[in-house]
Amino acid sequence: MQIKVVKLYEGGEFNEEFLFGGENKADGHKDVMYPGSLQNFLIDTGDEVILVDTGFPSEVPFKGYTKILDYVPALEALGYKPEQVSKILVTHKHPDHTGELRAFPNAKIYIGPEDADALKLTGDNIVRATYSDGPYHNFPESQKIVDGVYFIKARGHTNGNSIVIAECDGVYYMMHGDVTYVDAALHANKLSIIFEDIKAARETLDRVREFIKNNPTVYLSTHTPEGVKNLEEKIIMKLD
Repeated sequence: MQIKVVKLYEGGEFNEEFLFGGENKADGHKDVMYPGSLQNFLIDTGDEVILVDTGFPSEVPFKGYTKILDYVPALEALGYKPEQVSKILVTHKHPDHTGELRAFPNAKIYIGPEDADALKLTGDNIVRATYSDGPYHNFPESQKIVDGVYFIKARGHTNGNSIVIAECDGVYYMMHGDVTYVDAALHANKLSIIFEDIKAARETLDRVREFIKNNPTVYLSTHTPEGVKNLEEKIIMKLD
């Protein structure tokens, strides 16, 4: 199994109030800035090519960021053609994660049912997640996609939010969408200001931190350059 990064945008910024202020705005400061980016991930099992999210629609600019490539050209830069993609695992409904689902009409698209309904997704290729394969470590509900790849219910950021964990050579690669935006928020145990269910978001972050403390985990974020670095350098996340 290989896990690769699909690089889309760089050069953005977040302020700490946005990143840390979900439960208490006083936890963050407007003038403390963190670098932002946009990337998604790809899992090559050897038998299948599986995408985790599909970036912004190509015609929609990501304001404040510098475009590296649109999604399909970025995928092709890694050596893959759209027709090779068999499955897409959507962490959540937001357009920077679902923008190019349309480029893969033959791929099965796995997505939390609430988010599928919110996007009004239809078609035989839409798979509303059932999370019917029981607990995965400390997460109560999961769905096995293929050997070593799990789609895990992780509500809060959106009502249909999920995370993806791929197991490879004794390491767990956690592709989590927007459970946090930067690694500093994970370390500080802070929620961002973007959520649909704050109680569920807190439960999800607590479970993510517990999982990381108990398992060698590479934490793969969508919106920080740390997500790229963590994958490329195979950095095992450590929490104090």
